[in-house]
Amino acid sequence: MPDSASSRCALASQDMILEVPIESWPVVDVLIAFYSNGFPLKKAEGYVKLRDPFCFNAIGPQSLLLDRRKIYAKLVAIGVPVPKHVVFDHTDPTTTGKLVQHEDYIEVSEVRINKPFVEKPADAERHDINIYYPDSVGGGTKRLFRKEKNESSAFYPDESAIRTDGAYVYEEYLPTEGTDLKVRAGDLSVDCDRSALERPWWPLKFVYTVGPKYAYAEARKAPTLDGRVVRDARGKEVRHPVLLTADEKEFARRISLAFGQMVNGFDILRAHGRSYVCDVNGWSFVKSSSAYYHDAAGAPSTSDSAIRLVSAQRRASQALPNPPTSQPPPLLLVRYALTSQLYSDA
Repeated sequence: MPDSASSRCALASQDMILEVPIESWPVVDVLIAFYSNGFPLKKAEGYVKLRDPFCFNAIGPQSLLLDRRKIYAKLVAIGVPVPKHVVFDHTDPTTTGKLVQHEDYIEVSEVRINKPFVEKPADAERHDINIYYPDSVGGGTKRLFRKEKNESSAFYPDESAIRTDGAYVYEEYLPTEGTDLKVRAGDLSVDCDRSALERPWWPLKFVYTVGPKYAYAEARKAPTLDGRVVRDARGKEVRHPVLLTADEKEFARRISLAFGQMVNGFDILRAHGRSYVCDVNGWSFVKSSSAYYHDAAGAPSTSDSAIRLVSAQRRASQALPNPPTSQPPPLLLVRYALTSQLYSDA
């Protein structure tokens, strides 16, 4: 992150983040910090309380993004549609109600989720997501996982039992618009084209926001289709820009404000003539679109003038001395990870 006419960057090393007390961290006006595995969120929260910098992505709410149950609860609270779902913790003895698994559905506290349904770990850092199919299309389970070379899912025809080793979100599998169920000649239970069911569920629409007034969206091939990742000549996953509806733009605004994440991503499903949000990711950005970076850089919340205004307001409210015009106030970028991971296509 280069210095500019109105700001300079103080980059925090991993050793500083983990080993140095927050009292010795640089005093900054603007903080850019976001969670990845191992990042000490509580320590970063302590720094924010101590120095009160402006945060591009609020630190406290980032803990919500680590639990899919809390994400859905927050989305419901702000009026953003989510898929029909139930949550259940198989290992918590204080969990109320019970989960009953039937041949073609599960039931939790009298709420039924029919197959095909999706099973997501409550831990948002886990990406081992399962889809369970009804016997009418042959049954079985599709396991989804983070891309490994050109693979992103695998099908297990003889497995149908849900996992019981922790807390999970179970949600209905939504058929997206424009997808037909293709039936070949013969017995439906044998010859139904399962791929017609598999295309819809995985979030095909990825939305990236920069503040509440800018959003960019793109689509990719569903990994549930055949488990193969489509890549371009440079080895990058193929994605295509898509236009957001008025409702989806409003979702972007609400999510950015409610979760306090200026740079953020979330996933949309379009089904039954409506749009549903099925995940909120926190710090996310587009890897290969020059239009995204050009437009986002001009957004009011990210411009040099906004940074200058934030700095001036902070110094005025705290009676801090104005910095020399030749040396603008610093920003601090804090991240527990190698820089190369920011641009990973994994």
